[in-house]
Amino acid sequence: MFENLTEKLDGIFRKLKGKGRLDEENIQSALKEIRMALLEADVNFRVVRNLIEDIRQRAVGQEVLDSITPGQQVVKIVHDRLIELMGGVSSQLKFGGRIPAPIMLVGLQGCGKTTTSAKLARLVASQGKKVFLVSADVYRPAAMEQLKVLGGQIGAGVFDAAALRDPVGICVQAVEEARHDGYEVVIVDTAGRLSIDEEMMDELKRIKEAIHPSEILFVADAMTGQDAVNVAGRFAELLGIDGVIMTKMDGDARGGAALSLKAVIGKPIKFVGIGEKIDALEVFHPDRMASRILGMGDVLTLVEKAREAVDEREAKALEQKIRKNEFTLEDFRSQLNQIRKMGPLQDILGMIPGMKKIKALKEMSPDEGELIRVGAIIDSMTRGERRNHMLIDGSRRKRIAKGSGTTVQEVNRLLNNYVEMRKMMKRMTKGGMKSLRRGNFPF
Repeated sequence: MFENLTEKLDGIFRKLKGKGRLDEENIQSALKEIRMALLEADVNFRVVRNLIEDIRQRAVGQEVLDSITPGQQVVKIVHDRLIELMGGVSSQLKFGGRIPAPIMLVGLQGCGKTTTSAKLARLVASQGKKVFLVSADVYRPAAMEQLKVLGGQIGAGVFDAAALRDPVGICVQAVEEARHDGYEVVIVDTAGRLSIDEEMMDELKRIKEAIHPSEILFVADAMTGQDAVNVAGRFAELLGIDGVIMTKMDGDARGGAALSLKAVIGKPIKFVGIGEKIDALEVFHPDRMASRILGMGDVLTLVEKAREAVDEREAKALEQKIRKNEFTLEDFRSQLNQIRKMGPLQDILGMIPGMKKIKALKEMSPDEGELIRVGAIIDSMTRGERRNHMLIDGSRRKRIAKGSGTTVQEVNRLLNNYVEMRKMMKRMTKGGMKSLRRGNFPF
């Protein structure tokens, strides 16, 4: 989402770092470019004005102008200010002392509330809580059925409204059923409209008064830009909200809403949706997002993703195979599958510091389909071929290519890459093995 902004800021900072000394004129020129970059990224103009003025006051101080690395000092100031702008620290869900704790998701139609309800349920369940889902949307066809299907995918309980048509009554009965069945959290997917209207707000207020939610989260579509900020402000004013879930952060929107929201409405972004899959919801960390925007990577999130994807027992077994030089094509396929679990390759590379600045990688544009083709090639081999690649002669390569819908050249390329990986793994040190167990992939 922030790719264009990241590239522009990188160019501005590169020029600053190239100067041995900075003066007020240099800084003013850089701030003018930063202002334009932020405005083009659709950041609220009042937020930009205040941000630039704050950076200017900090950047023209003697500790920066007299610094040995003034350019880097300015980058640090911008980094720190972006973190403050987005809330400073990650904001956790508040469950309160009630059991079950109701959480209301509100927003306009089409922002992704139903899918986000299931994603949030999965995230909360991963923290060891028993979660119950309920749809209060009696207007949209199949809304309740959609939530039922999604709830089944994650193993969460889902309230069956049967013939009930009153949204308030549905929520009250759902909370009672959840209490009776021992659920700890109830996530309420409310109905939306194409725009804010009095009827919708009245319904949401009545649900709020009936179930007393521990949190009300506004679901904002990042693709709508500053409109999302304005609508969130109206919900905060008329209903009262505790935070925001920003969806479609993996899209090609300019990202200004994420940078503006906390400063404009005073409510934090708590979670961000980064894809369509049920596990594509992350806690929003202002410091990590600021680092991504400035091209510094996001190692902490990368490590967390690796830990989730890596099976500890498999990693230890793989270590023993590598030590004995027994790394097979089956192991190769398993490692590729674990990488795919971590998310889109482009996003993973973006979390590695400096990767976005490497021209070759930009031009390469990692292709998710390549991993699928590699998997198909390996699946087209016999078990003996996967365990001993030396068996794969010319005729077998033709058969494998035909079976996987690829070419002999692609089969050859895979085998060459596999052989090179075996050589690299053979050279891995004992420290490298420990790194592998911690979830750091060797490729």
